[in-house]
Amino acid sequence: MGDPCCLNSPTRVLSLSNERESWQLLTSLVSEVYYGFVGPISTVAVTVLFLIWTYIPEPWLHSVGITYYPSRYWAFAVPIFAMVTVVLAIGFYVGLNFMVTHPTSFNTMFDEYSREPTTFADMTRGKEQRIEPLSDIGRKTII
Repeated sequence: MGDPCCLNSPTRVLSLSNERESWQLLTSLVSEVYYGFVGPISTVAVTVLFLIWTYIPEPWLHSVGITYYPSRYWAFAVPIFAMVTVVLAIGFYVGLNFMVTHPTSFNTMFDEYSREPTTFADMTRGKEQRIEPLSDIGRKTII
């Protein structure tokens, strides 16, 4: 039997806690491995079942013994609903960003990349003029 002072040693407690942490880490890794395996396999299985249900004629399904399934309307409607939902979500997101910024805020006109024009050439002078560098027209120039 071990020495009683060794059983109460802080090193012994530390080694027990390290073993417990490694066991918890191992169990969490095992569950992640299962999720990583089951996720793609179930996605492929559901996709194959969806395609079979969509493209196999009803008499063939009845001959196999499959008589209870959803209407074929949903094979067309659900993907359309999903695509419309994504488009509307993007539209609402952009709209909410426009609503957050005050209409008279200078942030709607200028940002850190705005540049004042180097010169403001009168467009009526001369027939040929050089193209001005790309820049933003300042408020003082317009007013």
